Amino acid sequence: MSELHHTFIITDLALIFTIVGVLSALFRWLKQPIILSYIIGGIVLSILCYNNKQGIYEHVKIWSDIGIIFFLFEIGLEFNFKKLMRIGPSSCIAAITIVIPMILLGYLVGTCFKLSHKTSLFLGAILCMSSTMIITKILNDLHLSKKKFTEIVLGILIIEDLIAIILMVVLSTIAISQKIDGHKLFYSLIKLIIFLSFWFTLCTYFIPLILKKIKYFLNDEMLLIIGIAFCFGMAFFATQAGYSSGLGAFIVGSILAETDEGEKIKNMLLPIKNFFGMLFFISIGINIDISTLEISYYAMIGIISIIVIIGQLLFATIGTIFSGQNLKTAIFTGFTLTQIGEFSYIIASLGLNLGIIKQPLYQVIIATSIVTIVTTPFMMKLAPITYNFLKEKLPTKWILYLNKDTFENGFIKNKTLWKKLLNNMSLMVGIYFFFSCAIVFFSSKYGYPIINKYIHGFHGNLLFSIIIIFLISPFMWIIINQNKNSDEFIHLWNENEENKMRLIFTIALRMIICISLIMYILIYSLNLNSLISFVVSLIILTTFLKSRQLRKHSRKIEQHFAKNLNSNNNNKLKQIISSDFTNHLMKQDLHLSKFIIKHSHSIVGKTLKELNIRQLFGINIIAIIRGDKTINIPHGKERLYNEDCIVAFGTDNQMDSFQAKLEKNEQVYIQNRSNNNRQNKEIVLQQIEICFNSPLIGKTIFSSKMQENYHCLLVGIERDNIANLNIDMNMSFKNGDILWIAGEFDGIKKFENLCN
Repeated sequence: MSELHHTFIITDLALIFTIVGVLSALFRWLKQPIILSYIIGGIVLSILCYNNKQGIYEHVKIWSDIGIIFFLFEIGLEFNFKKLMRIGPSSCIAAITIVIPMILLGYLVGTCFKLSHKTSLFLGAILCMSSTMIITKILNDLHLSKKKFTEIVLGILIIEDLIAIILMVVLSTIAISQKIDGHKLFYSLIKLIIFLSFWFTLCTYFIPLILKKIKYFLNDEMLLIIGIAFCFGMAFFATQAGYSSGLGAFIVGSILAETDEGEKIKNMLLPIKNFFGMLFFISIGINIDISTLEISYYAMIGIISIIVIIGQLLFATIGTIFSGQNLKTAIFTGFTLTQIGEFSYIIASLGLNLGIIKQPLYQVIIATSIVTIVTTPFMMKLAPITYNFLKEKLPTKWILYLNKDTFENGFIKNKTLWKKLLNNMSLMVGIYFFFSCAIVFFSSKYGYPIINKYIHGFHGNLLFSIIIIFLISPFMWIIINQNKNSDEFIHLWNENEENKMRLIFTIALRMIICISLIMYILIYSLNLNSLISFVVSLIILTTFLKSRQLRKHSRKIEQHFAKNLNSNNNNKLKQIISSDFTNHLMKQDLHLSKFIIKHSHSIVGKTLKELNIRQLFGINIIAIIRGDKTINIPHGKERLYNEDCIVAFGTDNQMDSFQAKLEKNEQVYIQNRSNNNRQNKEIVLQQIEICFNSPLIGKTIFSSKMQENYHCLLVGIERDNIANLNIDMNMSFKNGDILWIAGEFDGIKKFENLCN
């Protein structure tokens, strides 16, 4: 039976790869996203294997579940919490402006089609997500990845990915409830925040430490295994906490992204993710049964597709303008986000498994995604046409207003000292507070029953309170003293008395937060009244602040956490370029871009002075990142090497022209390599006899220049039946000498003609 089962699996895989292989080649030729070939391949499989559809689907379903884990793990490796802080409010505002109206629009569409409230809510969540994979692929295919608007688009996609993770949890809670309970929903959100904060803090503290300890024993194979172990280990903890395995994979991926090994793990994981990801998209296509789709469903597909395209275009454009960008950037952004993608599939599959989304609606959603994905490249090509049309037709006053510099009074400003201080303070206080809440939550759920089992009554509760307060004491100290020694805090404190009062208020506010948490522990475990618990909490907190041992221990924790949080070498671009400088560039319609130098580029090995990049292309090289080394403002004598990352700024046209030069060099290199591969370049060893009329007779080995002219190497000479391997370069050739020559076939043939 087992052997028969294995035969079915092999048969299924053979059929899957045959169909997908043909379709992917076809879609590549048609210049369509390869993901479409996977979904269409699933539909073809559904038709061909109609009688055994359930069997093949069960196999693919298992693999696709693994694919979702790898997919979210890879998104985590791309997305990290520091990146969320770096992209600024612009992308956040644009993303929120898209997501909320699209959810409401999707909900309204669902109610118009007489769907239930829960199903309509799922539909809204599905329609609000654009596709990271599709957009990234199309941007690269259309050579738009260096454009200014792509920074905003990718920032919006990062925010949407995070919102999608939260929506998955919220929708799961709503789906299993008989009704939408606001209190239960709020509790679920708080629980999710605590869960995320706890594991983010714990993993940030320990994972870089573990990798550092075993760094000298790691090779690529071990690193990949350890990365996958973290992925599935965190997926297991997430499922134990009642969340999806994908959420755990996403969390640990975002943590690993902050380590030095994050980029390496992501690159090694790519083939595995692509394999299982392909099976995930195939499983989506298998669920589609075209024969069951009625005429009314085709109308529904058309209506929803139009709503997605117009809605995403409109809200993305408006949101981007609201965020402080000009009209051109907003239009290009809006025309790029006109599709639903991978997270929409995951949410749709979640709704299908929970029974909220029925099979016909699921098929409509997948068909809608196919329509919107197919139209995306054409929509992106319409962006410049639309912008030029509006530029001509709209009143000049409007154009000047929409294209004016909104950075002076918009959302993207140079951060003041107060903003820097409060942003950093809010982030760190939030992390440590929620980590403390997580300790209290898990201790109450798992630790308290154990203590109560052996020590009953007041004494057990007292012991529990002491243990919990002891565990959170370092974090309470850090929360109150956060940023007190920072340059911003000291500068503001010394500036004037008004600032001192405000800073004292921030400290008092943090003390109230800590007292509230300690009061909760005392009231929960010891049943103290509010006044007594407040006094006791104040005494405990004062003791914490005066303890030198606790201060020393807390500072070690804080320094170690901050070091791990800022250890990623991939963030060098941000480290070497200040926000003031970046904003100034954006005001001048300039932007920063990174170019990775490959061995196939003709500029490898040349100095910046020789390349004359600024004069030829107009762009300015402001930094070169070479491994762990960063060269700021490189001089003209600096050479470019393979795998160098150059940081440049310029306009879209200047970046395009430089990128085109690099791509042209690469195409020439590939063509030359292809031509060389068609020739016989194998090294051979051959005997050649020198004839009496050879021009080599009388010449020395050195003067024959066989290595320079024919790329051949003399490895031995046989003269008078005596072999000589210790060759003297001043030895002269004689008639009848037998030469042992090593080299390429063509070179040896030419030298043989000389010998004869």
